[in-house]
Amino acid sequence: MSNVLFVLLDGMEDDPNPELGGKKPYEVANMPFIRSRAPHLAWTTGRGYTQLFLNEFWTGHPPDLSRASIEAYGLGMDMSKGRTAFRMSPAFIDGKNVHWAYGLTDDQVDELTESVQENMYLLNDHNPQIKFFVHGRSVITMAFDEEVPQGPQAPVDGPYVPMPGALGELIMQVASECEGLTIYPWGVGEVGKINPPFAGIGKMTAISDSPTALGIAATLGHKIHLVPELDDRFPLAREALKTGNVFLHMDEVDEYSHEMDPHKKIRVLEHIDRLMEEYFADTENIVFFVDHGTSCVTGTHILMDVPFRCTKPVFEEGEHVELSRLVPTVMEKMK
Repeated sequence: MSNVLFVLLDGMEDDPNPELGGKKPYEVANMPFIRSRAPHLAWTTGRGYTQLFLNEFWTGHPPDLSRASIEAYGLGMDMSKGRTAFRMSPAFIDGKNVHWAYGLTDDQVDELTESVQENMYLLNDHNPQIKFFVHGRSVITMAFDEEVPQGPQAPVDGPYVPMPGALGELIMQVASECEGLTIYPWGVGEVGKINPPFAGIGKMTAISDSPTALGIAATLGHKIHLVPELDDRFPLAREALKTGNVFLHMDEVDEYSHEMDPHKKIRVLEHIDRLMEEYFADTENIVFFVDHGTSCVTGTHILMDVPFRCTKPVFEEGEHVELSRLVPTVMEKMK
């Protein structure tokens, strides 16, 4: 069987946009390669977050791991027994509410990360470890035995909930140094049960700038590559496809949706299409899929049906397919 290239266009689905005459960004985007090379369209039901979709996509089961612990795996962090992972996202705290901060400038990101690193000593009693990734986001793992209260879950703003102990001190100290900009936790948790992947996938290679996607792949025993620049992922994916199946993740599509910039989303989709043609014009088996909608109108995720395109007629045209059936059917029919 020829190897399969799975391409996740993260958050590509969207709301109809007034700036685009009531069309969605991907309906406006010029993507001739994707539409012509993978003309066979089916649909499945999206999930609220990428990790929920991907774990079910690859295993048939929703994850029993928190978002933060998944990302800790993707970043190669210590998640031994007794340690808790905290996904820390940039946010502005005004004393009453948490406003998630998307589209920060490079200077803001630099100021934030420098402040966090200088104040990490506040967590020294908990043996902390921190790793930063895209746009000032980070994961902290540490020994932590206090109950963590439930605050707002990104990307939806919500009431500010104080965090206990030294973690709360860190958050507020950074906010005082950065004019209200700080890091705030969500998706907190320890290690849980890991479900095995579907048979037939083999030892896949996962390539992304997102520790969320890479963390799912890492828990399933796959090789992972954290590649921040979108253009750099394509030659690496082409080389990896020579030896096995490949999962190539485009997180930027989702990121620009959170920034509520439909024109930026259109441009990145068109750029991805050009790169696909440059590197994979001769690739026999390609699957393009979407995990959820992300609205350029509201900046939030949308629970909705999402498209699934293949180079071969794996499903009936326009068929709605259960998420847990997608990968097993693809691996059976793409031979």
